[in-house]
Amino acid sequence: MFNKIAVIGAGTMGHGIAEVAALSGYYVLLNDISDEILWEAVKKIEWSLRKMVEKGKLDEAGLALALSRVKTTTSLEEAVNGSRLIIEAVPENLELKKEIFSKVDKIAHPDAVLGTNTSSLPISEIAAATYRPDKVVGIHFFNPPVIMPLVEVVLGDRTSRQTVELVLEFVKTLGKQAIVCRKDVPGFVVNRILEALIQEAAWTVHRGEASVLEIDSAVKYKARLPMGLFELSDYVGIDVLYSAGKAIQDRDGGVIVSPLFEEHYKNGWYGRKSGRGFYTYAGDFWERPKIPPELADKVRLEEIFAPAVNAAAWLLRNGVVDREELDKAVTLGLNFPEGILRMADKWGIDVIVQILRIKQSRYGEYYAPDPILEEMVASNRLGVKTGRGFYEYAHDCKDSGEVKIVREPPIAWIILNRPEKMNALSLKMLDEISRVLKGLLTDKEVKVVLIKGSPDGRSFSTGFDVSAFANLKPLDALLISKRLQEVVNELEMFPKPVVAVIDGYALGGGLELALGCDFRIASTRAELGLPEINLGLMPGGGGTQRLPRIVGEAKAKELIMLGERLKGEDALRIGLVNYVVQPEKLDEEARKLAQKLAEAPPIAIMTVKNVIRLTRHGILEEGLAFEASSFATLFTTKDAAEGVSAFLNKRRPHFTGE
Repeated sequence: MFNKIAVIGAGTMGHGIAEVAALSGYYVLLNDISDEILWEAVKKIEWSLRKMVEKGKLDEAGLALALSRVKTTTSLEEAVNGSRLIIEAVPENLELKKEIFSKVDKIAHPDAVLGTNTSSLPISEIAAATYRPDKVVGIHFFNPPVIMPLVEVVLGDRTSRQTVELVLEFVKTLGKQAIVCRKDVPGFVVNRILEALIQEAAWTVHRGEASVLEIDSAVKYKARLPMGLFELSDYVGIDVLYSAGKAIQDRDGGVIVSPLFEEHYKNGWYGRKSGRGFYTYAGDFWERPKIPPELADKVRLEEIFAPAVNAAAWLLRNGVVDREELDKAVTLGLNFPEGILRMADKWGIDVIVQILRIKQSRYGEYYAPDPILEEMVASNRLGVKTGRGFYEYAHDCKDSGEVKIVREPPIAWIILNRPEKMNALSLKMLDEISRVLKGLLTDKEVKVVLIKGSPDGRSFSTGFDVSAFANLKPLDALLISKRLQEVVNELEMFPKPVVAVIDGYALGGGLELALGCDFRIASTRAELGLPEINLGLMPGGGGTQRLPRIVGEAKAKELIMLGERLKGEDALRIGLVNYVVQPEKLDEEARKLAQKLAEAPPIAIMTVKNVIRLTRHGILEEGLAFEASSFATLFTTKDAAEGVSAFLNKRRPHFTGE
């Protein structure tokens, strides 16, 4: 293994790599062509370390120790001497890199590994400048290296397994996660997908199909990416993305650079660093463009993402990377909330292929769907809706006749399945709901549960089967009431978020079932009510207790005593439901809500549910005390440490439920 490394090039990436290595205990020789550049690099390393001290992530002794491990030199020979790992991080110029590798090859130890931090240039061509191509490898850090958790390890045509294993172990010691790009393809994994996505966004604007703001709004507020695509381009540098895109285009046509990018590049509108890009900047480094959320619905996300899905399919088909590592690359390298293959499965592979075919007919063969996607459509592997796409999803409970369970990790659907009875409740159905909940309780992949009626749209549930009421004795009625209350209590106390997805009727016990859920999302054609009074009865599944707590006592009395039914929008107005959407968008919006909940820290979610449930009717002071102690307890979790760290480092948190 290595104990001393050389970093050639002290720019943004070079000094960042040197800092990461020094923090991890390595002695670093940082090399560049002038002392001025090196002094500036050390100043930036010290500034970054000082920020870590301010945030409590490092103490003064740790700062001094890390700085002491970084030495600078303008002598390439001095930097390389004694280093068994050399990482080149000079500008993205192939000839410059080949020149440096040729020089380093002649003076480095014969066993030294030569790594390049290039984001898109061919590893094999760089390796050809040396007499040790088996020891040349791509070690692609992401900017800023101190914060970004991903490193792409890229194989050249002759990179040896031993070299790869050494580098993977090195990356692990840095506290980073690696993916292996098995073939030296243009753009590698992350940039090939990113360029396909960003260039399609730019082409869409160039064609007049959407505006910069509309696309960025859709990407931020619907796809939940941390930045809009044009905002990200300005941040990274339009010159950088233009050059990377051109490199891919020139080598194999895996992307086509848009005229919009070319125009900005030629005019010197590089983004933040030039004061103008797709947005304009006043000079504050932390300034971010104002992107209005109300524009998000102007753009269909699938239209923008389809070429990136196509690029991902190309990578899989060509054996460049496997499925899990590809999605890992996107989530860790681009801060996507989930992998692009997961996203494609949710949109529908058939939808992606249809979009690509239309674009192909209009704009050319670049958009031709990858054979993998065509094959998936032909074999009905359409994603979530058919239970199988890039991943497996659906799993029906074989022992349940009146309830179905469909898993779409990280969510699961409980589907009430008595369509011939308008999903009227029965004791058998209640038992099955209870059994399914017990199974989902220990299912580590499922973070959120949604409960809905069968998909005919007529009914969530019309309540307890009235036909069972004939000749019912008071003791039997008591037992039915108790059983319904028990199941609703199970929903309310379930430690994971539960969402009721209401289409059609939610009446009587059906509405009481929904009242036990954490959220209720309804369609505009939903009808909600507790009409038992019309049978000379009253709610028996908790309606007299939960409804007043949700809508207030006066409104609850009105609904129960008059037996009134509310349409979805009226239910929203009084707070009975959280959201109302058009019927055709109900499942999609429910899935989006569940996905947001699934990204939240599980322990904190469970604690919030408990605190609210256990203190809502107690004395205020006691409730506040319980809240404070629960708040303090959460600080002992790894999720809390991750959340604070992500906030301070301005990145998306990755919660594990620990």
